[in-house]
Amino acid sequence: MSAQPLKVLYVSTEVEPYAKTGGLADVAGSLPRALASAGMDIAIVMPSYKFIAEGTYVTDFPVPIQNRMETAIIRQSSIKATSDPNDSVEVPVFFIDNHHYFYRDNIYGYADDGDRWGFFSRALLELIKHIDFYPDVLHFNDWQAGPAAAMLKEEYQNKEGYKSIASVLTVHNLKYQGIFGRPMLDFLGLSDSLFDPEKMEFYGQINFLKGGIVYADLVNTVSPTYAEEIKTEAYGEQLDGLLRKREAHLFGILNGINTDQYNPGTDPYLSHHFSAEYVEGKKQVKADLQKELGLPVNNAPLLGLVSRLVDQKGLDLIGHIAHDILQKGAQLVVVGEGDPFYENMFRQFEQDYPEQVRAFIGFNKSLAQRVYGASDFFLMPSRYEPCGLGQMIAFRYGSIPIVRATGGLADTVFDYDQDAEKGNGFVFHNYEAAELLDAVNRSLRLYENKQDWNKLVRHVMTLDFSWERSAKDYMAFYRRALQKVGRQ
Repeated sequence: MSAQPLKVLYVSTEVEPYAKTGGLADVAGSLPRALASAGMDIAIVMPSYKFIAEGTYVTDFPVPIQNRMETAIIRQSSIKATSDPNDSVEVPVFFIDNHHYFYRDNIYGYADDGDRWGFFSRALLELIKHIDFYPDVLHFNDWQAGPAAAMLKEEYQNKEGYKSIASVLTVHNLKYQGIFGRPMLDFLGLSDSLFDPEKMEFYGQINFLKGGIVYADLVNTVSPTYAEEIKTEAYGEQLDGLLRKREAHLFGILNGINTDQYNPGTDPYLSHHFSAEYVEGKKQVKADLQKELGLPVNNAPLLGLVSRLVDQKGLDLIGHIAHDILQKGAQLVVVGEGDPFYENMFRQFEQDYPEQVRAFIGFNKSLAQRVYGASDFFLMPSRYEPCGLGQMIAFRYGSIPIVRATGGLADTVFDYDQDAEKGNGFVFHNYEAAELLDAVNRSLRLYENKQDWNKLVRHVMTLDFSWERSAKDYMAFYRRALQKVGRQ
């Protein structure tokens, strides 16, 4: 076993660059590449949506769903493991196509989402024998693949080729669980015996994520602190009891970022490039963004916010303190969309402070990159944050995070005022506006001390949050899963 590369089939509903709604796509587009570079035999499987044109036909086969057959059409593409033109390593990507379920304008948000991901779960298990890729480990992501973990254990591991496959499930955000009525069990082709509080039943319904947590050999979240938090009632989303029961098989592995994509030394969206050795270019990026957005071009501290505008992100705290910050002369640039309440809140701040605030409602990748590059501070005062990629990207671009100590933020951002040598941001603990304001005020005081400020900016730009680091943890995680099923 040890002489052969580990074979992994990585399952995700969204993968950068093919389909993206959030951080899952970034992870699914980066982690397999890092694992392939480390010598792993890994392939990705995802749905083929209306807007995906890539892929060469491989095969098709019937998938049994309830009392009928649906056809899965398989196409294949690949993504290069690195941006190095001399590196020939690629990660195969298998697309599961079905016109009825996936020929849609969006990835999620349909009344038949349970049927769609139920079909996907069974189709991906059927796929294995049709492409002759029997993995050592099946890596499922989030609730959409939860039924596949149950199907593997209840049905497929009685079949030749599937018996020794280990399974792992990554929970990216416990809040999203996939809850449907009891008839969903029939659609999935699973036994009524799974309608049990110890299995997939959840307050009279069927819970896809719960099924994944129950049946996967190992479960992980995307940061060590979040793995601990979700075992508590406050963060457990009514699954904390199950997670405490499975705590011996629950781990936290911190995400990474694509350091080729997020590189201020080469970023095509920046007007000037810069690095830890040459930070002067960052000042020009800031001035150019101020000019682009019609803000006064000056040395006022610039606070950036690139985020989904939802309650999780601590935006109500920003609403409470924005006037205090802006009255000190700071500038604020927001890029994001989400809850209309918060969209309107930031629009109102822009009207009230036209010389200091710009709110771009929507998502604009190039503008987001420029905000990372131009901002002096990056706001992430989250209620909870499973991992967070924003703070890692901010580090890369020399923008100092101001965060609440929760989830992955607690694992990556350490308060400068507590330890000037190891500190890399400004941290508050209790979910209170006064504590956020204190953290912002402390950061603004440091900003006035240019010598110490520039030293901190250079320091954070040298931090390593690449996927190469996380990939080593995932390789050990897979080995542990194989041990659990008696393969090592």
